[in-house]
Amino acid sequence: QVQLVESGGGLVQAGGSLRLSCAASGRTIGSYRMGWFRQAPGKEREFVATINWSGQSTYYTNSVKGRFTISKDNAKTTAYLQMNSLKPEDTAVYYCAATLKAGIISSSVFYDYWGQGTQVTVSS
Repeated sequence: QVQLVESGGGLVQAGGSLRLSCAASGRTIGSYRMGWFRQAPGKEREFVATINWSGQSTYYTNSVKGRFTISKDNAKTTAYLQMNSLKPEDTAVYYCAATLKAGIISSSVFYDYWGQGTQVTVSS
């Protein structure tokens, strides 16, 4: 089992930046694909970004390309989401996820382990 804990969320003005962290415990995340998802109140959870086990391959939803960067530090068993040029529409609870499976990497059902979420609020 892998336990994931997100941190780094908060309130920021539009155009600002936040760096989310996802700390893993229980097992190393070195072999895991990591993903970030977000969910606004009353909305379905949506894919944001993912990174493969080695950190060499990334994929983003179109709305965050060029603004967000996913990364992974296997030695620290931590994944990150650097969010720049934040927009009010980025407001959501952000969740970290992990999987060892092959599959549809942008689908939430592909991921086996989830953090509790961290709130990101972007004001205008």
